[in-house]
Amino acid sequence: MNILIKTRIQVLRAANKLDDEVDMSVIEQESYNYYKDSLANRTHIAYLVYNDALFVGAGGVSFYRVMPTYENPTGEKAYIMNMYTVPQYRKQGIAIKMLDYLVKEAKARNITFISLETTAMGKPLYKKYGFVEMENEMCLPIL
Repeated sequence: MNILIKTRIQVLRAANKLDDEVDMSVIEQESYNYYKDSLANRTHIAYLVYNDALFVGAGGVSFYRVMPTYENPTGEKAYIMNMYTVPQYRKQGIAIKMLDYLVKEAKARNITFISLETTAMGKPLYKKYGFVEMENEMCLPIL
């Protein structure tokens, strides 16, 4: 599990442009708690990609349930997260293959609603795969 936490922090630093001096100890502890529970109850699946012993990519999918809707009668949803490829390994098909594994995991659970957040760099990949931008969702950041 330590390698999952280490790569999660690496992904967050890269996505948020944070240097090594930024304290991530709370996120490390909460990531540990999250992985401990969600991997045990299978509400999260994580993949790590290596070239020999060198970490080159990651991806994960979280499964959760909301109230049923007309468009999603079971209320079951999947949220793809932690997608990352080390810069020198980009444009080699790693991310699209990872995405495909994660989507297949969701489909195997009969989930019909899969969402994700993206960076500007990742958006073309997700659009190419078939993801569409949502029109009716909003969030309220509370910090």
